[in-house]
Amino acid sequence: MKIYQVGGSVRDALLGRETVDRDYVVVGATPGELVAKGYKPVGKDFPVFLHPQTHEEYALARTERKTAPGYQGFVFHTEPTVTLEEDLARRDFTINAMAQGEDGAIVDPYNGQADLKAGVLRHVGAAFAEDPVRILRGARFAARFGFSIAPETLALMRKMADNGEVDALVPERVWQEVARGLMEADPLRMLATLDACGALARVLPELMPWSAKALNMRALEYAAVQAAALPVRFAAAAGSLGEERIQRLCERVRVPTDCRDLALIHARNADEFAAAATLDAPALAGLVQRCDGLRQPERFLSLIAVAQAFAKGARGDVGYSEAMRRLRIALEASRGLDAGAIARSQPNPQAIAAALRAARIAAIAAALGG
Repeated sequence: MKIYQVGGSVRDALLGRETVDRDYVVVGATPGELVAKGYKPVGKDFPVFLHPQTHEEYALARTERKTAPGYQGFVFHTEPTVTLEEDLARRDFTINAMAQGEDGAIVDPYNGQADLKAGVLRHVGAAFAEDPVRILRGARFAARFGFSIAPETLALMRKMADNGEVDALVPERVWQEVARGLMEADPLRMLATLDACGALARVLPELMPWSAKALNMRALEYAAVQAAALPVRFAAAAGSLGEERIQRLCERVRVPTDCRDLALIHARNADEFAAAATLDAPALAGLVQRCDGLRQPERFLSLIAVAQAFAKGARGDVGYSEAMRRLRIALEASRGLDAGAIARSQPNPQAIAAALRAARIAAIAAALGG
């Protein structure tokens, strides 16, 4: 029995990047042998075991065979005779098809180190075409590492998109990969890669026609540079599409509520956010209330971040600091009131709403200096 560290942890170590998760392949063993050594079986589709001390995952070396369309139609084969090279052959890209033995030696049968040095994502073999998720993963890796896609790999990805293989992807998996790609250093590279191979039009057609120069793409680029959270990045990418297209996009890939709501609220109030530097106290008070900033102040701050991405990143507004200042003041002044005391001071319930609005306007005006 031999144990090898495989995949992303080997790649990241060679790149000098921090490794969070480590995966291991066990060659020349049976499930019974691992259980006898204290490993706990957890895999359903194929034998995966947790190490008795570290609880890291150890999988028996395996091969796989495509049995149905999509990314779930696979039959896995594990036997002690399956070699490390056979196991690595089923992986997506050469940079992920390397292993490291317990002695520290790198096993690299598919020249992953050369591609890593050249900054190229190249598929390992023809089996790449059997799993459409690999298109999304390739685009995400391009966004993470800034790597290019090998011409033959891009051609294969385009063929997979053209023959409808990506149509078998379930919405949740599309969102999972897209969300991770949005959080990478260069999310525009992910979208550009998907567009180049024809997959973007199939999985995220609401973003078409795609262009890095589009208003929302420049906003997304700025949000990424600012290390913004996922809801802000998604709202930047989708915020100028209009409510109907945003709704369709969110329904298509089951976008989480926080991301969907931020994009929709910004879309509904984009003009006011863009003009925040010149809005008076009544308009600012109305904006805070419409966006539910009193109950969800953190979300309102996220809306400010989205608006900033469009103002500075997309339009190049140099004076947006004043807009940000006024928006923050409006939020803080509105929330600083004792709403309970104001309500109790009113002679009848019908007067409460008007009194609260007047108090917020006055507080904002005072905070702004007049």
